Amino acid sequence: MDFCSTRNASARFSAAQAVLQGHAPDSGLFMPCALPAFSRETIMTTAAMSYARTAETVLSALLPGFSSEALRSVCKAAYGPQFDEGQITPLQAVRPGLWALELWHGPTGTGEDLALLPLPPLLAEAAARLEEAPPQTLLTALCGSTGLAALESFSHAPGMTLWGVYPQACLSPLQRLQAVTQLGDSLQVFGVTADEADAKIAIDRAAQGIRRVDGAGWACLAARIVWYFRAYARLLNTEAIEMGDPVNFVVPTGELGSLLAGLLAKRCGLPVGRLICAVNENSSLFSLLQDGVFDGNRPFRRTATADLDISVPAELERLLFLLYGDGEPVTRRMAELERKGAFRVDEALVQRLRNEGLLAFWCDDAHTFDTMRELWFGRGYLCDPHTGVAMHAYHRYTALTGDKAPTVALSVSSPFRFAAAVLPAIGLDFQGDAFQQLEALEIVSGRPAPAALKALKTRAPRFSEILAPEELQKRLRSRPESQ
Repeated sequence: MDFCSTRNASARFSAAQAVLQGHAPDSGLFMPCALPAFSRETIMTTAAMSYARTAETVLSALLPGFSSEALRSVCKAAYGPQFDEGQITPLQAVRPGLWALELWHGPTGTGEDLALLPLPPLLAEAAARLEEAPPQTLLTALCGSTGLAALESFSHAPGMTLWGVYPQACLSPLQRLQAVTQLGDSLQVFGVTADEADAKIAIDRAAQGIRRVDGAGWACLAARIVWYFRAYARLLNTEAIEMGDPVNFVVPTGELGSLLAGLLAKRCGLPVGRLICAVNENSSLFSLLQDGVFDGNRPFRRTATADLDISVPAELERLLFLLYGDGEPVTRRMAELERKGAFRVDEALVQRLRNEGLLAFWCDDAHTFDTMRELWFGRGYLCDPHTGVAMHAYHRYTALTGDKAPTVALSVSSPFRFAAAVLPAIGLDFQGDAFQQLEALEIVSGRPAPAALKALKTRAPRFSEILAPEELQKRLRSRPESQ
């Protein structure tokens, strides 16, 4: 199975090149030229597998050329005791016919752990296959869940150093503590004296010639595809479905990677029914999926669902490539987006999206909190705001269609990561710092907060430097291997 670029369908790369490089040389994203097909028998066998074995099975098909021994070692190390739940991604029944796939039981309390933890050893394995050295310096933006998970993943990566950079005003107090107290000898963490938009520009400029870790690489997308196979396997295992029954998935969507993973799982033969894209009021994906217009110029508002506050998804062009099947129109659309901030696709492509089973629903914070409140008091299910957006989309979809197909909603963050928003949503007006909020939510819910979050209270900060944007670029240019 060869890979091409979303901007050049005729280019050819190996799986090892796709993993090692992250982004294609033409700044596009890597895509398989043809997807593997999973048989019914293979899908059924995953019902008896652990998460690590399921990941090994799926990644073996999506990363051709990587040895089974190497992938077994990668998956065993990535999906082990660092998770606080034995099943890694437990499937919780919320109401008849609806389950929440909890992806957040890893060390940073977010589903991005599942996508990022395998990356460092996969980079090392890809470099070995190509007889090259793995990247010595990598860079990630600490503006959300992906960057924090990357810090955890690369904290002890032999021969590699990850630079994590955050805008001072971008992170919540708890997230900032996660960044500046992160253990590990393979990290450098810096703040930047700029707002989020200017900091992203500074990071982009500083990253010239440096391998970015942004979650949009093929290795991370392949790891997200595992989620869908795992959810289907768990439903088979509990006899909630029979092999071949279609299952709908509701996906809270920011950068688009999680939704694309579901679409690719479907194209690989997994019986996925509808893919319901759940977004907040900042997303332009809703209008793209509804009427073919993507408008990145829409007014931006801070919401309670920070990981969905994305104007232009990092993986937008992968979706366009799946629609067009060719790099040339993707390049034109991305150039138009850069020039005008918006573009339109024709009705035939919109219809193709609908034929793929994609639908979109959006909601504001008020409806998100209403949904979280109903789930807690009506169903006893505690969730974070991102999961609240997904559950609201499910209610909207079933009310509109009456579809009673088995449905799995992706729950991407621990509710304790957003205790400041969860507490008032479930009716508790509590004032206090981040750790007092964690304790209050533990008392109200009767559930323990993730140990890794509670440990931040006594963990000493390791990184304190705050750089001007130009100093960040200077510091990266002066790193030893750039001399």
